[in-house]
Amino acid sequence: MDFSTKLINWYSINKRALPWRETRNPYYIWLSEIILQQTQVKQGLPYYNAFVNKFPTVFDLAKASETSILKLWQGLGYYSRARNLHHSAKYIVDTLNGKFPDNYKDLLKLKGVGDYTASAIASIAYNEVAAVVDGNVYRVLSRYFGIDTPINSSTGIKDFKTLASTLIDTNQPATYNQAIMEFGAIQCKPKNPNCTVCPLQDSCMARKNQTVDLLPVKLKKTKVTVKYFNFLVFIDHHKKTLFEKRTTKGIWQHLYQFPLIESEKSLTTEEFHLLNFNEDSLKIEVLDYSLYNEVDIVHKLSHQHLHTKFWIIDVKSLPKDAILIKSLTKYPSPVLISDFIEQFGF
Repeated sequence: MDFSTKLINWYSINKRALPWRETRNPYYIWLSEIILQQTQVKQGLPYYNAFVNKFPTVFDLAKASETSILKLWQGLGYYSRARNLHHSAKYIVDTLNGKFPDNYKDLLKLKGVGDYTASAIASIAYNEVAAVVDGNVYRVLSRYFGIDTPINSSTGIKDFKTLASTLIDTNQPATYNQAIMEFGAIQCKPKNPNCTVCPLQDSCMARKNQTVDLLPVKLKKTKVTVKYFNFLVFIDHHKKTLFEKRTTKGIWQHLYQFPLIESEKSLTTEEFHLLNFNEDSLKIEVLDYSLYNEVDIVHKLSHQHLHTKFWIIDVKSLPKDAILIKSLTKYPSPVLISDFIEQFGF
């Protein structure tokens, strides 16, 4: 029995019941793939259901406001995925007259869709022979064939794609792709896979050479930078505060936050006082202020660690663009900010 047949047989018995596997609708499959990028199924499932319920068609998603989409996305991180989702929905509706791309080549034209996502949609929705290569597939192939080429190197990306394309079952591309991804997710797991019940154990090179824990190989990540954030939480007598939209490009683009001052290190109360922010920048008369968290809240992102302090600042009045504190939760904001809002309680 060959590699693909074993995987498909395993999948027929062990696959999880997931809503996007019950449809060939490319819109739903696209939604699931974008949500599940860098997100585990357990975390992504509620978001998928929420999006399908609120935006049942690509037309609904296209006409929605970016703010409402970002709010629904809140907590998933990598907010560019949500912005790209909205951009592509409008492209499908406005440029393609609502007709979803029906092949790998045209799917690549959607913003935020790369080789993996295009292959997944093309194969699952249209049964096109397009091999998927995601983190799960890299792990299965590198272990089974004993390949130690770094999976995030240009050579590794090319070689694994070529290998995957030779293995795909051309008669059942949709089933095969889902089988190998599911196999990597729940059988050939990153840590402590149960190799004794694996249907591929007799021919797995990593098991034979005792290198299961060493594969796949990844090049070292780029250096993580550390930043120090000071959020200014203004509160006036009318129960209003300042909540601003981030317009600059970055991971939090178009999300909302309290006014921010970055510093070179974690500030003490005395050092914060010396900033003189009320006179030099915001022109707000400060009555009193206090530090909410003595110990920095460290928010870890893939490429940077944010050491954060929230400063509660009592003021007499705020500018006209201030908003009611009770409306804060209506705005999409980073988890770091939304967690504070929930914990502080105002």
